[in-house]
Amino acid sequence: MTISDNEFDWLIGLLTQAGNQEIMPHFRRLECGEITAKSNAADLVTIADVAAEKFITRELNARFPHAAIIGEEAVSEDANVLEKHDWEGLTFSVDPIDGTFNFASGAPIFGTMLAIVKDGETIGGIIHDPVMKDTIYARRGEGGFYKQADGKEVKLKVSEPVSFGQMTGSVSWTGFEERLQAKIVANQTRNLNFFGYRCAAHDYRILATGMAHYLLYSRMMPWDHLAGTLIHTEAGGYSARLDTSKYTPFTTDGGLLLTSNKDMWEEIRHELWKD
Repeated sequence: MTISDNEFDWLIGLLTQAGNQEIMPHFRRLECGEITAKSNAADLVTIADVAAEKFITRELNARFPHAAIIGEEAVSEDANVLEKHDWEGLTFSVDPIDGTFNFASGAPIFGTMLAIVKDGETIGGIIHDPVMKDTIYARRGEGGFYKQADGKEVKLKVSEPVSFGQMTGSVSWTGFEERLQAKIVANQTRNLNFFGYRCAAHDYRILATGMAHYLLYSRMMPWDHLAGTLIHTEAGGYSARLDTSKYTPFTTDGGLLLTSNKDMWEEIRHELWKD
């Protein structure tokens, strides 16, 4: 099964509707008891995360009754949803609000992410910004695009190659061992600039639009990276796990580094790990 043009447009519309209907009415209006910590005080879930995922899941089930759905909040409730999934057939991976800490804090840096996976290969990715009401998206082999709120579309293109000292990048370092954390953070100070949005949805937007040079992640949950990695690839970028193997839905560890091309990937990998 493939996704038709009409179905893909419907999926973009679905994320837009979820943002308008289930997410934005709660933004900066969360009440006591509507924010809950999961694994720690920085790992949050809100009433909007749950409502948006339930809405998206219900609509996907109605439109694609034979597809599997891997949602972040569903997996949080039952790890078997992901652990026992074989990625055969059609799967939708959903992150209803990526950047929940920002959302809960009232910072307008969050997004909704959806990946379309067919037999273990990501064939489509959509990242929607409910605040600005714009979207970046890609279908495998067709390029990446930025759809603005007024409907205008611009083709995505990653940054031109630069030296390490002229790069701007983001490192999500908390999942690395403590000794390695210190090394990477110290080495990143030799970049021209660096940023930390606490939001993969916006990390991927700034990377795919050519406004940053690399992203490094230690954690690799499918809802965080499947959509963005495809969009980045279709914008002309290069990515790999830190052992140089390809990132796939089956891998949730090993680190992930994304940049403009393989030469830059190797330079960044060398420089960030330098003693």
